Amino acid sequence: MKFIDKSVEDLHALAVNKHQEYTTAKPFPNIYFDNFFNEKMLSEVLSEFPDLSKSADFSYNDQNQVKLASKGEYRFGEKTKEFMHFLNSQPFLEFLSKLTGINALIPDPYFDGGGAHQIMPGGLLKIHADFNKNKFTNLDRRLNVLVYMNKDWNEDWGGHFELWDKEMKGCEKKILPLFNRMAIFTTTDFSYHGHPDALRCPEGRSRKSLALYYYTNGRPDEEINKGLEKHSTIFVNRPELDKPALNMKQVIKLITPPIIYETVKKIVK
Repeated sequence: MKFIDKSVEDLHALAVNKHQEYTTAKPFPNIYFDNFFNEKMLSEVLSEFPDLSKSADFSYNDQNQVKLASKGEYRFGEKTKEFMHFLNSQPFLEFLSKLTGINALIPDPYFDGGGAHQIMPGGLLKIHADFNKNKFTNLDRRLNVLVYMNKDWNEDWGGHFELWDKEMKGCEKKILPLFNRMAIFTTTDFSYHGHPDALRCPEGRSRKSLALYYYTNGRPDEEINKGLEKHSTIFVNRPELDKPALNMKQVIKLITPPIIYETVKKIVK
């Protein structure tokens, strides 16, 4: 296969070999692989990475996130498009299913929320649980794949991907976003993760990644936060480190015109 130096059989064997490691990982099922992809091919993908600091499809700047992101695949160069299509292909889906035990995975050809992500110096993404439904298909989000694109990354710059326990008592795993490192993890209403500390890389550098999300029709009950069967990103606070995240009432107030908000509040009373 073009982007990896393995046959389909080798890829499947690797998934089977790593299945137990994945499913028993703490604080929730996860794993990462170094040098998974052909370095030359991935370098060509990196050369096409869009400079989102000049023209981002999405630019987030609030107390919970300071980051940039692309939309869909129209910003991808030819090599990137080919690479992302491979990550949505049958051989890679079979690899993911054998690795994770999640069968009948469905990729997202729209790259809704996925695609190219970039965090500039000072940027961050606080700890959160991901949105749980695909807005186009209403399928259940089950799995994230992150491919890091940062050559010669200095650990002092930070940018670690952090995985926190369900009770938010502490970070149980940190993954440095090194070039050709692929992180995979199961997404549930309780799989808290993020890049919560401001990035310390110098001007002219940034934290780049490619994100892909995978879905199924339905999900196990234990992955669902009852009463929040369909939700957007849920931000949570690290003990003694973060300012309180906005609750739902505060969010509604922020996005609702004042005259409508006050009218509804009177009716509810």
